[in-house]
Amino acid sequence: MHNGPNNKAARVASRAQGNISSPQPEPSRTIAQEALYSSFAASTISTIQFDEFEYDYEDMEGRQNGDYYPIDIDDRLNERYRIVHKLGHGTFSTIWLALDEETRKYVAIKVEIAQSDGSEGDILTEISQSLANSNISNDKKLLIPTLLDRFEISGPEGTHPCLVTLPARHNLKNAQYNAGTELFQLDVARSLAAQLAIAVSIVHEQGYAHGGELSRDITGFQNFSADTHRAVDIHLRNVLLQLTTSLDGLSVEKLYETYLASPKSEIIDLSVTTYSVERVCFSVPGHEITLAEAKLTLSDFGTAFRPADKSRYVSYADLELRPPEASFEPETPLDFASDIWSLGCAIFEILGNRPLIDGGPVIDGDFERPGEITVRQVELSGRMPSTWWKRWEERQNWYTEEGRPLLHANRAWPWERRLEEWVQAPRQTSGMETLDEDELAAVLKLLRDMFAWRPSDRPNISKVLSSDWMTRWALPAYQKGLREQKDLEERKGLGVHNGLEE
Repeated sequence: MHNGPNNKAARVASRAQGNISSPQPEPSRTIAQEALYSSFAASTISTIQFDEFEYDYEDMEGRQNGDYYPIDIDDRLNERYRIVHKLGHGTFSTIWLALDEETRKYVAIKVEIAQSDGSEGDILTEISQSLANSNISNDKKLLIPTLLDRFEISGPEGTHPCLVTLPARHNLKNAQYNAGTELFQLDVARSLAAQLAIAVSIVHEQGYAHGGELSRDITGFQNFSADTHRAVDIHLRNVLLQLTTSLDGLSVEKLYETYLASPKSEIIDLSVTTYSVERVCFSVPGHEITLAEAKLTLSDFGTAFRPADKSRYVSYADLELRPPEASFEPETPLDFASDIWSLGCAIFEILGNRPLIDGGPVIDGDFERPGEITVRQVELSGRMPSTWWKRWEERQNWYTEEGRPLLHANRAWPWERRLEEWVQAPRQTSGMETLDEDELAAVLKLLRDMFAWRPSDRPNISKVLSSDWMTRWALPAYQKGLREQKDLEERKGLGVHNGLEE
């Protein structure tokens, strides 16, 4: 890791305060290994990954002014956690793989920026303690990040909260990207959708909504790619696959030898360090994930909030995920129903080969504007409530006052067309199982309900889980996956699953 003078000074000052230990003599590793940026595992809180090649491109200004805490391989945090590898970074944190020298198990550590309020740690502590004291099954507990430890380290700009969780694999978005045009196997998609809904139900039962507003202005972070600012709501980049094989028991040297690829190139200049490496074996294409391997964790609780305790009026979710009430009823607080809208987007994307409402480039590299995304929502949910219809300033560019579209009909993408062309057709092309008529009707009914314009008209998470599609297709696939996981673990002779005793 390349540190500037300011970071070195911060490290010296920090070590003087006892926050971080100098590395002890170790068997030498290559420079490539010391510098290598890998994504074979992910923090169960947040990780940025870029698949085929992995790029580590940090905001150096953010590091030099103390926003990011300077950490090197072999540092020891809290006199306990030996830093083994870097997992990623985002606008608000860096994430590290570490060896817990007390338990001899590998963990993921999220080191937040100095301005962080520490609320994510408070939320995960509360949820983790509640789940630990509940009768909920272990497989469901693992759907939420298990907070193993939390501590703080002091830097020149303030205190950095640190959260310790179980390591995980890459997120579902990466799995889809790695699969190219292939989709998740249908039973895998059903199981993942069921697990995500169960995870949301656990969060809601604890009184929290997962999505909320950011606590920091991101406009000063233009050096990051657009992906850096994603994952602030229920989204496939927030849904991580659990490890199928525990890393515990491997020495650090064996871990490097077994899982870490050599970099293709290493480029270092005075302002930024960039590493380009081969994709490693833990980055599995989505269509190759088996039902037994389809185990997820819903991550990133930095914007979660309790609707009963604090009103939130602004959603900073990506435009294509943002519920319409955030735009058309800004005076009304967001609540659990906003999560239902985002969850519907995620379920469709798990079943298909692209987002339900795509906010990516559409024409000549231009990104869809908010008005265009609202048009997509109208195509799905019909004419919005009259008060919203009148409030929509760009409506006259797309619809008459009576609701007739001004565009040619073949440009519209209603539910039926999206399901046929983005779910059914690619499955048929790949020779994969498709949804039969009954299942297609059931999933269409569920999604239409979840995309009701008014939050009060959407089903709560309990009704989502009791819907026809969930009870007849998604939840049975999840239960089948649990049986296959148990059979697989018994064949391997495993008594410990993901670091938690069964």
